[in-house]
Amino acid sequence: MASEITKLPNGIVVATDAMPHVHSASLGAWIGIGARHETAELNGISHLLEHMAFKGTERRSALGIAEEIEAVGGHINAYTSRENTAYYAKVLDEHVPLAVDILGDILTRSVFDGTELQRERSVVLQEIGQSHDTPDDIIFDHVQEAAFPNQPVGRPVLGTAETVQAITRDHLVAHVERAYGGDTLLFAASGNVEHDRVVDLVGTHFGALAPTGAGQTEPAAYSGGDIRVERDLEQLHVILGTEGMAFADPDYHAMQVFSTLFGGGMSSRLFQEVREKRGLVYSVFSFASPFLDSGFFGVYAGTGPDEAAELIPVVCEQYHHTAETLSEEEIERAKAQLKASILMGQESTGNRAETLAQHLLIHGRAIPIAEQVAKIEAVDAAQIRRVISRLTATAPTVSAIGPCRTLEPIERIQERLAA
Repeated sequence: MASEITKLPNGIVVATDAMPHVHSASLGAWIGIGARHETAELNGISHLLEHMAFKGTERRSALGIAEEIEAVGGHINAYTSRENTAYYAKVLDEHVPLAVDILGDILTRSVFDGTELQRERSVVLQEIGQSHDTPDDIIFDHVQEAAFPNQPVGRPVLGTAETVQAITRDHLVAHVERAYGGDTLLFAASGNVEHDRVVDLVGTHFGALAPTGAGQTEPAAYSGGDIRVERDLEQLHVILGTEGMAFADPDYHAMQVFSTLFGGGMSSRLFQEVREKRGLVYSVFSFASPFLDSGFFGVYAGTGPDEAAELIPVVCEQYHHTAETLSEEEIERAKAQLKASILMGQESTGNRAETLAQHLLIHGRAIPIAEQVAKIEAVDAAQIRRVISRLTATAPTVSAIGPCRTLEPIERIQERLAA
């Protein structure tokens, strides 16, 4: 990654990754504040603020923001996660100044009009309602809550209907002042960009932001748990999880390789055993969700009520069977998948800007491609067995929605994992 990095006097880090052979640029502001930095009473404020940022500034109306970026063929969007919030745009290279201007405008001059707030609150409440109507969506919030109960990292990114209803304009203004500052904001750009020019533009449009001292949050404390919601559905949606590894954990890359070979594709252990050989599911996959100070590893499956009783025992058995029968062929296949994902991502300006921003937020530096590939290449069977041992040694987390009656008690599931 041929990146250049400059720190502005107010603390904002500006990073660019030049791709001079393209005619576009992806760029944005990444803020190291997300849902896990919220209080319980204002859970969901980061996400609501993300919506409100596009609803009018001192210089532009909500329609004006949309029309101005689309008039040059660009687009602008945002997302909120548990650990950060991002506002980003993609434009032709000649329109980079406009994109930085608009991003700076929505992040430093939003007016948070009361009428717009009422309207957008309604939109977010519909989004929350839609997630509750989508079992294979809301189940991931349930499992996070079960794994990390009564703490910020376990709360939903969207918040709840009750907390979103309670958020006022004053809350939004205070949150911006607390969370959006020179020490929490990072600006990244990739594509046909000139570093010094981007630095100048960011300094012009974001230079007034002062450091806030925000960013601290309650440490994550995994405990495991069990949330089962009995619903009249055709399928049972279930996640079985354990404590995973943080980004900086020495076994992080081994966990990624294990997740890929265990449940990452059609050749994976779970897909072949659970779906192809036994026909227990339509969908099954494993996933790793690392955080700065902890992590979660899980297996999701959608299964019928008659097949559910067999599913979890088979998944538990596959952890141990994989440790006993690992082959170099499947390890190399998983590594190839991960390396291909990294290298193919280099063809996208958006992917490169996102990766650069996340590396800086997580590790404080841009990690070269060669180093990323080397860490994946270094993973061996012994490391993967250690990861499996660590995963199965922790208390399990179970989340299920649908006809749950045939699922075993969590105590029996823990016995199977620890066997």
